Amino acid sequence: MTHAIRIHAYGDADVLRWEAVDVGQPGPGQVRLRQSACGLNYIDVYQRDGLYPLERLPTVLGMEAAGVVEAVGEGVGRFAVGDRVAYPMCVGAYAEARLIDADRLVALPDTISDRQAAAVMLKGLTAHYLLFRSYAVRPGDAILVYAAAGGVGTLLTQWAKHLGATVIGCVGSAAKAEVARANGCDHVIDYRNEDIASRARELTGGEGVAAAYDSVGKATFMASLDALRPFGVLVSYGNASGPVEPFSPSILAPKGSLYVTRPTLATHIATRELLDEGAVRLFAAIGDGLLHIQINQQYALADAATAHRDLEARRTTGSSVLLADGGQ
Repeated sequence: MTHAIRIHAYGDADVLRWEAVDVGQPGPGQVRLRQSACGLNYIDVYQRDGLYPLERLPTVLGMEAAGVVEAVGEGVGRFAVGDRVAYPMCVGAYAEARLIDADRLVALPDTISDRQAAAVMLKGLTAHYLLFRSYAVRPGDAILVYAAAGGVGTLLTQWAKHLGATVIGCVGSAAKAEVARANGCDHVIDYRNEDIASRARELTGGEGVAAAYDSVGKATFMASLDALRPFGVLVSYGNASGPVEPFSPSILAPKGSLYVTRPTLATHIATRELLDEGAVRLFAAIGDGLLHIQINQQYALADAATAHRDLEARRTTGSSVLLADGGQ
C-alpha cells in the first residue's frame, strides 16, 4: 500500500497525517512516479496553514520530489519506464508514489542523485529566476540576501558570487552567519543585533545595494527598501514573517525611484521552454561545481510534521529532504 502525507484542514504541523492512498494508473499525458526523496520548502508551510489556500481538502502536501517512472500513460513520448526524473512546483509531492503530468518533469543527469534533485529543484530554480530574471545581477553589484544560510539563500549566494556580485547575507544567529560566510557571503548582517538598512549602506560606502532578495516579508519590507541604492530593486519572494502589508507606491519615489516586484516560480516555469531553460542552467551550474547542494537535514517522509516544526523554528540550514522507501 502506498502512503502519503495529507491534510484535512489548515493548521499547525499537527494537521499532517500519514495515510494510505490509492494512486491508480496514469491517464493520457501522465506518468506514475515512484518517489524516493521529497523536498521541504516554506511554501509547504504556507499551504498547510492556509496562507496559500489549496484547491480542495483533503490533499497531499509538498511541491517537489524525485524518483523513477514506473508507468506511462497514452501519448507520453518524452519519458519511459525506468527514467529518473524530478519536478518543482507541483502539489502532491509528499507521497511514496503519485500521478503527475509528464510535461512537469525534467530528466535527471546521472551526476545528480535523487536526494540532491529533491533538495535543489524548487530552490535552485528559484535562485535562477531571482538572479537572471527578477533582477539580472551584474559584476560589481552589491546585493542583499535574506535567510542567507537557508536552502535558497546558500544557492543564491554561491551563484551570485560566480556572477561577480558582492553578497551581503542577512541571518539570525552566529552559527548561521558562519554558514553564510562559508557559502561565499562577503559580509553578514545579524538582523537580531544590527539595523539591516544602515549596515547595508555602511558596507556599500553609503550607496546601498542594487537588489534585495527578501524572503522574510512583513518584518523586513521597509528595511529592504531603505537598503537599496537609487533605481534599486526589491524582490519580495517569501512571507516567513507574514505577508507584506499594503503600501502606497508613492513611497518609492523619495527613496530613490525604486522598483518592487513580487515574483513566483510558477510563472517562471509555466512553459516547457522556461522550465527546460532553468533546469539546463541549474544542472550545468551543479555539474561545473558552481553550486554545492547542502542537505543538512533528512527526515523519513512519515515524519514530515517534525520537519515542518524544525523549519518554522529556524532550526534548519541549507536544504532538507523527506525520504520515502528506497531513497538513494
